[in-house]
Order: sequence, then structure tokens, then C-alpha cells
Amino acid sequence: MASRYWAVSLPVHDSASQLWNQLQQRISTHSFDTPLYRFNIPNLRVGTLDSLLSLSDDLAKSNNFVEGVSHKIRRQIEELERLSGTDAGGLTVDGVPVDSYLTRFVWDDAKYPTMSPLKEIVDGIHSQVAKIEDDLKVRVSEYNNIRSQLNAINRKQTGSLAVRDLSNLVKPEDIITSDHLTTLLAIVSKYSQKDWLSSYETLTSYVVPRSSKKLFEDNEYALYTVTLFNRDADNFRTSAREKGFQIRDFEYSPETHENRKQELEKLMQDQERLRTSLLQWCYTSYGEVFSSWMHFCAVRLFSESILRYGLPPSFLACVLAPTVKSEKKVRSILEGLSDSTNSAYWKAEDEVGAGMAGLAGGDADAHPYVSFTINLV
Repeated sequence: MASRYWAVSLPVHDSASQLWNQLQQRISTHSFDTPLYRFNIPNLRVGTLDSLLSLSDDLAKSNNFVEGVSHKIRRQIEELERLSGTDAGGLTVDGVPVDSYLTRFVWDDAKYPTMSPLKEIVDGIHSQVAKIEDDLKVRVSEYNNIRSQLNAINRKQTGSLAVRDLSNLVKPEDIITSDHLTTLLAIVSKYSQKDWLSSYETLTSYVVPRSSKKLFEDNEYALYTVTLFNRDADNFRTSAREKGFQIRDFEYSPETHENRKQELEKLMQDQERLRTSLLQWCYTSYGEVFSSWMHFCAVRLFSESILRYGLPPSFLACVLAPTVKSEKKVRSILEGLSDSTNSAYWKAEDEVGAGMAGLAGGDADAHPYVSFTINLV
């Protein structure tokens, strides 16, 4: 699948089928590796020249918007698939791969009646895509909110012992709580454990001998328990802090632990549900936006061809996917078939980057025929 196509129209002087045969023959002879397809545009409502000129000013800008939304949705699909560790499925329009939809384009007259004014079609496409973009922002925000909550919980459960949640590291049997005794949790630097074990019993007067037990160790710290008399707990905290040991406030509660576990499970379920829903929506919406974009490209090619070649509409529309190496050769073929008596003027304007290409705006290059690029990625 090519990722970049040229949408091109050539003026027809005699027969469109004859011009098409000539183009096919020259491409196959001089640039056989360039895919070439007919781009079928129906007879759209031309309107007035003033309306076409006014429309052409907005076409490139609107194209950038529609193209940008399609790329935004595609990147979101790739991100969702990457997070789930699965390969992205093929992007389609109603089950048709997007490259096939482009190269075998058929105008949807039910959705975009050909008798509607061109501006009405363009405005309708812009409004529809803008609505999809707004919906995307809301859905992505909802999904990212759940992800942020999960990430915050995961940081608490997997971060440093100095800050992480300790409830999943401490068991009920590790804690002694009575009228006279209490168990504190000490965070000890990994390299100060000998100092802790040799000094904790003497930090205050009422520490239970040999009561300290290591529960967990990470790359920086170790988690120890220590049991002492209730009345001496505050003094112990102060003395421990002076020695560089951190005493973490902790109260073991089976209910709290279970509630946190259930909250985490619910968030994980919500995240997967939202991810699946968002992914499905993105696939569907990408197809809608891509279809709208191709109809927009058809309107753009039609209107710019009228402005370039005049009335009545008589042009051949096609799409090509030349390789970088073949570009100059293909441009030369197209120029030869455009049968322009002033192609030298277009070449000169191409060199200075000005000229009639301003009519088409945006990415349209200065050539004696209509041409702009469609970037699928």
C-alpha cells in the first residue's frame, strides 16, 4: 500500500478515453513501477465563477483540517493497539481498505447529492469532520482520565518504599496492636541496614528486643517492623529521624486493603472497556472521515480543474503513486499530455514558487495541470 498519492487532472481536447489510453501507455513504458488509477468524479454543480474563486481560497485550508483529523484518529488507533500489544488492523471504509477506496473511488450521491452547491458539500464535510474531532477529544479525555488514575495507583504500589503504598507488603501477623504495644514501620536505606539492626533497640528505652523484622527490600530501601510500648512511639519517631530512618504512618485495615484492591480491579476493567470502545469508535470514525476526505478531494480536483481549464468541464482525473525516483519522469509525462502552449511559464513559476498555483493553494505545485498530494500517513 502506497502512503502518498498524487491527485491529478489533465485537460481533455478530444476524447477522455483516448487521453487515458495515452497516459497508461506512457506510464507503463517510461515508469512501469508507478501505480495509476482513474479517479471518477461525477458532473458536479459548477455555480458561478465568483463562487468557485471564493471556494478555492478555502479548499487547501479545509483539506489540511480534514487530513489532520484523519491522521489524528489513525495515530490514536496505533497508540491503543501498541498499549494492548496487538497489531493494528487494516484501516477500512465500510470494509474496503482505504487505499482501495481511494484508487476505486465512487461518489456517494445519497450522502452528497451532485446537484448541491459545491460550497454546501464542502461545508457539510467540514462540519461532519469537526463533530467527529470534538467527539474524539471527549472520548480520549475520558480514557486518559482512567489511565491517569491507574498510573497514580501503580506508582504508589511500585515506587520507592519512601512513598509507595505499603498495604500490599504488610500482613496482619506483621503488626502487633494492643493496649500497651504497637508496631511501627521503618524505611531504612539499603546501605544502612546494619546500622538499623545494631541501634534500633537503643533509640528509646521501651523497644521490644529482637522485634525488628525485614518485610521487603527494593533498589533503595528496606522495610522493617519494630515493636515498642505505645507511650514511647513519638520519642522513637524523633530518635529514628535523627539517625536518618523514616517511620511511615501505617494502620493495617483489612477493609481498606480490600477496598483498594476492588478499586484497582474496577479501574482496570473500566480502562479495558473504554480502550475497546474507543478503538472500535476510532476504526469506524476513521472510515467516515476518510470517505469524507476523498469526496472533498474530488470537489477540490473538480473546482480547480474548472478554474484551470474553463467550461464546460472537460478533464481527465486520476491518481498516481510514483516512487521518489520516478517523480521527475512522471511529471514530464503529465506535462507532455497536458498539451500546454505555455508550459515554459509554469516551469519558470515553479522555480520561484509563485504563479497560478496560488489558485489551488496549499500543497499544489506549479504545473500546467492540476495536481496536489494525498498523504495517507
